[in-house]
Amino acid sequence: MKKVVLFFAVLLAVSAAQAQERPNHEIHAAMVFNFIKYVQWPDEGSGGDFVVGVMGEDDVFNTLKTWYDGKPKGAKKYVVKKLASAEEAATCHVVYLGKNKSKEFENIKNNISGKPVLTVTDGSGLGQKGSCINFKVVDGKLKWELNQGTFTSSNLKVSGQLSSMSILI
Repeated sequence: MKKVVLFFAVLLAVSAAQAQERPNHEIHAAMVFNFIKYVQWPDEGSGGDFVVGVMGEDDVFNTLKTWYDGKPKGAKKYVVKKLASAEEAATCHVVYLGKNKSKEFENIKNNISGKPVLTVTDGSGLGQKGSCINFKVVDGKLKWELNQGTFTSSNLKVSGQLSSMSILI
């Protein structure tokens, strides 16, 4: 129950941030971090690094790096890295693909096929093409699509709380 209240508080804060015209890159970085809290990976309990890769959108990368790099995530620690190629996505737990690199989605998808990688994208139609979560603006508000089939095929478990607030595809 505590997590649900926290998640709703974060969503309200993000909505308030949008109303104050916070930069999109800060909103996306905060949302990516919050999505992570509601997804379970098969290697959750093991140590090591929890790698968040970013392709495109330098501002999102810089914000994630500043806010989260080196911080703990259970037995792991966050490592935020800039992806130079789609092949590097296979070494990540999370991949954020910015709108300006949407054409790379198929290459990333091919490289992470069968691996537990959460893909978060910001491109028209990428939810239907297999991104786990895709940002979408509906009636002037930032929302997200959640592709349940992609979560299943990626061996990731998504919480019911996140699913219930998503546009399911």
